[in-house]
Amino acid sequence: MTISMYDVSVPVFTRGLAQLSHVLDRGLAHVKAADADPATLVQARLAPDMLTLAGQVQRASDASKLGVARIAGVSAPPFADTEASFEELQARIARTVEFLNSVDRAAIDGHEDRSVLLKVGGHELNLEAQRYLLQFALPNFFFHVTTAYDVLRNAGVPIGKLDYLGRF
Repeated sequence: MTISMYDVSVPVFTRGLAQLSHVLDRGLAHVKAADADPATLVQARLAPDMLTLAGQVQRASDASKLGVARIAGVSAPPFADTEASFEELQARIARTVEFLNSVDRAAIDGHEDRSVLLKVGGHELNLEAQRYLLQFALPNFFFHVTTAYDVLRNAGVPIGKLDYLGRF
């Protein structure tokens, strides 16, 4: 059985973003119940040299939309990285999912060998689309989704593994 590049990308990213949206909802409910300032949680981070919760959501969005755009050979919509509230983070996730769902399956499937130019740390890497997706885009996406989850959990939000994984 062959698994398509589309099936390994768009549905995986959209499911991950849905779970990210879910844990953000749980985070907002938590701060509201505690009568705390939601902006404090949006700006929370695990360590001083790490991105904030907002930054983690922004990078998860970027990793998914750029991942799909690069393997499909299309342009991803630019987002300004100015989100400062739960509502703005949720809107970004929704715009990201809308873009992902707009990409035609035919632009992805059958293009495993498409060249993807990736600029990282002042270096340029030229990867085949399949290798880029499996060895960079997906791990990068899940790093940021997991770190957003960890920021929320570290701040006392009552979430667990099933909140991250979701229902099947």
